[in-house]
Amino acid sequence: MRILHGYAVWHHMRRLRRRLGEDHTTRLQDLNVRCHVTAANNFLDWLGGEGLAIGTCTQPDLERWIADPTVSYPDETGHFVRWSVQHRHARDLTYGTVRWTGPLSTIDSEKRWADARRLLNDDTLPTPDRVAALLLILYAQKIATISQLTVNEVDFDGDSVSITFGTSPVVLPAPLATLVRELVATRRGKAKIGTPDNVPWLFPGGQPGHPLGDDRIGQRLHKIGIRPKQDRSTALFTLATEVPAVILARTLGVHIKVAVQWQQASARDWSAYAADVSQRTRPT
Repeated sequence: MRILHGYAVWHHMRRLRRRLGEDHTTRLQDLNVRCHVTAANNFLDWLGGEGLAIGTCTQPDLERWIADPTVSYPDETGHFVRWSVQHRHARDLTYGTVRWTGPLSTIDSEKRWADARRLLNDDTLPTPDRVAALLLILYAQKIATISQLTVNEVDFDGDSVSITFGTSPVVLPAPLATLVRELVATRRGKAKIGTPDNVPWLFPGGQPGHPLGDDRIGQRLHKIGIRPKQDRSTALFTLATEVPAVILARTLGVHIKVAVQWQQASARDWSAYAADVSQRTRPT
């Protein structure tokens, strides 16, 4: 499809190549491109099922799609709609943007730690679900990022286990390190044939050669009491109160602008952090 090809290659990939080597979040940008292109493809498929095309879609058609509670990637789809209008593939369509002003849901730190303790100790839950949930609630990782993790991003050094989300590896605490070791050794998707060494994904999916899908991970996390959006917001908010934005971006793999926004939302800044560290490390 020409429109989708143009959106993916000329809009997203060209911008990504232009920034290659300049931004330490290139891998996360690649995942972001995948989400945007998937959103555009899903919307075009929906239009096709309705006997429509992007050029014949009207505002009432778009509003009908927006009102569907089952749609995925609504914000990314809005980006595609605005791009289509700008490049005259569509006419008279409006899909507003939302200015981010901080977390929308209640920041529940007590639930975060209660969930962490439960996931670390409840061995009746599947190991992949426990690891995925802990990466979300402890390290604020998106489901889209978790699904794309490979064993190459996990490093074993004696008793130490670290995982790389951004450019700096994060050393995992012992209980989580044990779970990650178990996951790497036993991971298998439904279509898995052979040994785990043949599969690069940390969370293999049901199709050979593919990771577990974002939607499937989300469903599994909901089943064990994790609310991905709300709980990730709590994790980001809490972490932003503890470390400066640049370190948050480097270790968690989030964009520096996102890290700054969350730090501002948590009413912290670098000077306050530096002063706090200075007081903690001052000799007595």
